[in-house]
Amino acid sequence: MEYNFDEIINREGTACVKYDFKKKQYGSEDILPMWVADMDFKTPDFIIDAIKKRAEHPVLGYSFHPDSFYESVMAWLQKRHGWTVAKEWLRFSPGIVPALNMCVRALTSPGDKIIVQPPVYFPFFSAISENQRIIVENPLLLKNRRFYMDYNNLEQIIDDKVKMIFLCSPHNPGGMVWSKEELIKLAVICQRHNILILSDEIHSDLVFNPYKHIPMALISDLVAQCTITCIAPSKTFNTAGLFTSVLIIPDETLRLKYTVQLEKLHIGWGNIFGTIAFEAAYKYGELWLEQLLDYLKNNIDFVIDYCKTYIPKIKVMKPEATYLLWLDFSVFGIEDDKLRDILLNDAKLDLSHGPIFGTGGMGFQRMNIACPRSILAEAMNRLNKVFGK
Repeated sequence: MEYNFDEIINREGTACVKYDFKKKQYGSEDILPMWVADMDFKTPDFIIDAIKKRAEHPVLGYSFHPDSFYESVMAWLQKRHGWTVAKEWLRFSPGIVPALNMCVRALTSPGDKIIVQPPVYFPFFSAISENQRIIVENPLLLKNRRFYMDYNNLEQIIDDKVKMIFLCSPHNPGGMVWSKEELIKLAVICQRHNILILSDEIHSDLVFNPYKHIPMALISDLVAQCTITCIAPSKTFNTAGLFTSVLIIPDETLRLKYTVQLEKLHIGWGNIFGTIAFEAAYKYGELWLEQLLDYLKNNIDFVIDYCKTYIPKIKVMKPEATYLLWLDFSVFGIEDDKLRDILLNDAKLDLSHGPIFGTGGMGFQRMNIACPRSILAEAMNRLNKVFGK
């Protein structure tokens, strides 16, 4: 079966965050949203069909996660990543961001320090600060339009109050797929200082050839025992609104502490349609995913070629994974708030503002390219009219 990613889907009027919420916020009909990380493609038919079939039953009462739910993710991880996961390692979360917050509360104490590697997914910061923990930054190094971990700085900032590090793998917003060597270096430092690794791997299936995602927990059995991995099909299969994620926690003590936190909040059951969609995605999603990756790669190449031809001052960090592009506007010398004002009011484009990703985000904007090519072309033409001058 061949899927049509060129089809334009009207999402307006569906209480859509990307379109309706932003329209309400800005009071404008003509701003093109390229910010929030969901896709403008149809959610795959096998997911919609599974939801429809379940919706035909006349009762939508309380439900639980059946064995097939866990078996679907176990089979997916084995086939796609060569990772053999035991069922008892798996725990539910209503999304990755809630998982970050629950892990912080379950596995650290107020006043503890947690390391982040900016520029990085901005909810990392609030998950730490809003739970009365202390943010410690280990900024990434930018070399030849790729980010690298700064291991020397990491060693210097660690003290006995540092209890955890947030790893974004693959990286958001830069799109790096961390190599085995990079992960080993990080793991060695964390083990030496007894630091837990909370690895957000939600983009792990959105990896482009020849790159290969390596789960942090696969580095070694010892590393697995100090790693909590967060995954979900929501980015890959466009089901973010169903809030269904899984944590992989091999260590029994860590798993018990997380489970206690989950049960305290009474949010462990999930919802019927999130469960159905999760299972369908991992059971039937391979063909759709391969076609999606091809389309996304062509979208990325389109933006890079467009910038080289028409807007060479905008430098694009070519991602190894994800459908997010990190655009460098720094050569224009425009202050960040002014840059955002120009994008919104002159280019009529809503991108993710670089500074919200922390240190290293100044002068950058993040663009979501998971949309039909015609929409992407319109976005680039808008950029060209303003910045091509």
